[in-house]
This record gives sequence, structure tokens and C-alpha cells, in this order.
Amino acid sequence: MAHILLYSLLSVLLVSLISLAGIFTISIKAAKLKKILIYLISFSAGALFGDVFIHLLPELSENSFSTNSSILLLSGIVIFFVLEKIIHWQHCHMPITKDHIHSFAYTNLFGDALHNFIDGLIIAASYIASIPVGLATALAVVLHEIPQEIGDFGVLLHAGFTKSKALTLNFITALSAVLGTLIALWLNGTIENLQLILLPIAAGGFIYIAGSDLIPELHKETNLKKSFIQLLCFLAGILIMFALLFLE
Repeated sequence: MAHILLYSLLSVLLVSLISLAGIFTISIKAAKLKKILIYLISFSAGALFGDVFIHLLPELSENSFSTNSSILLLSGIVIFFVLEKIIHWQHCHMPITKDHIHSFAYTNLFGDALHNFIDGLIIAASYIASIPVGLATALAVVLHEIPQEIGDFGVLLHAGFTKSKALTLNFITALSAVLGTLIALWLNGTIENLQLILLPIAAGGFIYIAGSDLIPELHKETNLKKSFIQLLCFLAGILIMFALLFLE
């Protein structure tokens, strides 16, 4: 159990540190940043799908995939759909100033904290299932978090926060992943086979993120050469997840 705690905490701390990625994008021009991010998004989408179909679902099938597993998987899709709605539910039309921080920024922070909390639960549950599954899931989360956290940083700047406050708040919300991990490890001692509940939810969430958030972004690019590079990055994400099988 000690090694599961260690792996889980190290993973969520790494995920939390990703929230500081925004600082490295300040000096990058928007057009160049967009070009870089789109390939990272492609790689992330492939990694998320790869984790679901190469690690999470096979792990569940070894423990008898059932109708309950399907319901939990669908629940994961619904949970992340609701999370996305929470993040985008408020709009404000007043001018942005340092004295008027748009309310959508606070909503975004709340939704991001909840998202990271669930990520913490998922990472811990994956390590409970097995170390290789945990590593694969943690890597998939990290790859997804990089473009997401850069985007969140931009949202906070747009809302009127200073750069330092935006980074601080982003990091604080990211730390909710640590809380999620600790709660998952605590619940594991009281709820039998906790991972069989959380892993299908994770699979559903990853399918939703990759399918409804990331893939549509990729379809906005119609240039043949850039689209081909996106495909290569997508396949590379899948191959990374496949390569992690050799850790087992």
C-alpha cells in the first residue's frame, strides 16, 4: 500500500505542477502557440483513447466487465459533460478591469478544481488496480492537462487577473487532485474493489474529453500536411500507451 501511496502522490503532484505551464507561454505569440498546442492536443487525444482501450477496459474485463461497468462508464461521460457545462454556464458582458473580475473566471476555477479532484481519484484508483495502469493513466492525465492548464491560464488573464494571481489560483485548484488521491486511498480501505467503480468512470471521462473536446479541435485544421502531422501525433499517443504494456 505504501508504494501505491508514493506513486499516486508523485503523479498528482506532477499533474499539479503542470498548472504552472502558462508562465512559459507568455512570451510566445498566439499564432505560434496555437500551432504548437494543436499537435499536443492530437498527442493527448491519442493517449487518452489509448489508455481507455489498452489499459482501463482490459483491466476491467479481467474482473468481469458487466452491465454495471457500462452504466458507470456512461456515468463518467455524463459527469464530465456536466463539469464542462459548469465551467461554461456563466457569461458577463461588463468591461474587463482589475477591479471587475468576470464571474466566469471563478466558475472556471471551481470547475477546474472539481475536474482535478476527480483526476486525483482516477489516478489513485488506477494505481490500486496495478502500477502499469496507474502510470498509463497518470501520463494520459498529464498530457491532457498541459493544453488545458495553458487554456485556463489564458481564461484567467482574460478575466482580469494579474499573471501572478492567475498562476497562483491555477496551482491552488490543481492541488485538489492531491485531495482526490488521498480520499480514494482512504476509501479503498472501506469500499471493496473501489477501482472497479472508479476505472469505468475514468474510461467514460477520457472518452468524453478526447471525443468531444479534443477531436473537434483537430477537425478545425483542414490543411493536408498539418492534418497528416496531427494524425501522426495522434497515433504516437496511442503507441505510448501500447509501449507501457511492456512494464507489466
